[in-house]
Amino acid sequence: MTYGDVAEAAWAWVRNQVRWDDSGPWIPEAAGGEKPVEYIDGMHSGIGGLAYTLAEIRLARPWTTAEQDLATGIADRIRALIPADRSTTFFDGLVSSIGILTALGEPGTDAALQRIRDIATDEGWPEKFLDEPRYEPGAFGNDVTLGTAAVLLGGLWAMRRGDDASALASRAADVVLGEKEELPTGVNWQFVSRRFRSDEPTEMPNFTHGLAGIATALAVAGVDLGRPELIDVAQRGAEHLVSIGINDDKGFRVARVIPWAERHGDEFTYNWCHGGAGTALLFSALEYADVKQVAGETPATWHRRCLDSVRYSGIPERLHPGFWDNDGRCCGTAGVGDAFLDTGDDQDLEFAVLMGDTLLDHAHHEGSHAYWRFIEHRNEDPLLPPGVGWMQGAAGIAAYLFRLQRVLGGDPRVVERMDNWWALRR
Repeated sequence: MTYGDVAEAAWAWVRNQVRWDDSGPWIPEAAGGEKPVEYIDGMHSGIGGLAYTLAEIRLARPWTTAEQDLATGIADRIRALIPADRSTTFFDGLVSSIGILTALGEPGTDAALQRIRDIATDEGWPEKFLDEPRYEPGAFGNDVTLGTAAVLLGGLWAMRRGDDASALASRAADVVLGEKEELPTGVNWQFVSRRFRSDEPTEMPNFTHGLAGIATALAVAGVDLGRPELIDVAQRGAEHLVSIGINDDKGFRVARVIPWAERHGDEFTYNWCHGGAGTALLFSALEYADVKQVAGETPATWHRRCLDSVRYSGIPERLHPGFWDNDGRCCGTAGVGDAFLDTGDDQDLEFAVLMGDTLLDHAHHEGSHAYWRFIEHRNEDPLLPPGVGWMQGAAGIAAYLFRLQRVLGGDPRVVERMDNWWALRR
């Protein structure tokens, strides 16, 4: 079977998981699951993530009538949520809604932007998931997926789509700047700033929850908002990131958790969320901002070394229990493949093809359907139920396979997303 064949089989399986209620379509987190209580709507594991798959399909072929109905149902559901939404996260909140609606080419981003403005406090955008004893009231995150940098990224993306969001993006950038930590090696951010915490923070310095993602958003913002001081701070963040990583003949890599302990599993991983595939986005952003050097090397060199760490890590082989047990976009094979396709380099295309071949090898087939089952090696039954959505399921994997099929067929077009547009080589 070709990549496109398996993509279509996986997408058919995903569509078979879609259910409808009075609010519109929804999906379970895993096949056969109950209706989710939380995170039912967003792009991470909810129905909204299917918008990104639909955007990829639209470059491969016209939507069917059923797919158009699904797209309309998703957009209607998301728009209806905006007036009462109090979360701003990239994964599941108002920033997620901006990404979903733009992926579908649907209106409503202006309402999401206004809602973000309306719920802002004097200090920032507090999140309900931080209502824990270890956090002070009003706590907010700084990172690019759950914190203020997500608001910044959403504002910048909306600006690129023609919305009036420059003031909002600038406000978010100012909040992020106010939370930085000055260090001899540069600047840093905690996931949640120390002033909001009663415990000693554990850092996750790569893209999704730490320094790399925050500095990425600032570098891009410095260009698009015409604020060079943001680029300077992003560069200093990259300087600190380099100082805490390892740079050798196997590339550049940063521990996924600092301080690391055995309970965290492998010290280094190589995926989009906590590894080189995602951290490379920072150095693409610094290239976009025309930064000449970081720690004596060009951003392009550091970008290549991030990808080298992935290439020389041993993936996609499962070298030991717990190593590379995931094929999804967030934490596994599909996300890595996408990062390598983004460069436009022939050698990177070869590695992207290896990721595609691995996904074909790992696919479970059931009649005309296909899906993937990740592994939790600590469970008595290590095979997890097959995930459905964008970040951790068949919808996201199918989108990668659709893209790979197109690229190998000579179609270089790319679906621009909020989390990748500055890194795309055409």
